Amino acid sequence: VQLQAYGGGLVQAGGFLRLSCTASGRSFSPYTVGWFRRAPGKEREFVAAIRWNGGNTYFSDSVKGRFTISRDYSKNTVYLQMNSLEPEDTAVYYCAIGRTIASTVNRPSAYSDWGQGTLVTVSS
Repeated sequence: VQLQAYGGGLVQAGGFLRLSCTASGRSFSPYTVGWFRRAPGKEREFVAAIRWNGGNTYFSDSVKGRFTISRDYSKNTVYLQMNSLEPEDTAVYYCAIGRTIASTVNRPSAYSDWGQGTLVTVSS
């Protein structure tokens, strides 16, 4: 499955961006779609995830209350709405799909296919 993440850019602190993740050639069903990020010099970290079937959502503590994740069946797209952005949110954001359970949704190893990443830069 080819995933494409896009929508990154440069934004001032307090601003917002919406990232999109699409899959070519197939539906996201029955996968979980996750967003991860990697900041310069840091490990990849979980951001948020959504079960395509059922819509359960999951968030890291660092983005809870600021980010939302949603899906659009008609466009076969998952969105990550990022509000109240902080300089600490600066990273390359990746979307990925995997067959997860609740306890593994935040683990990169639970995801089998990854997009190429989109850079988000938040200036102070």
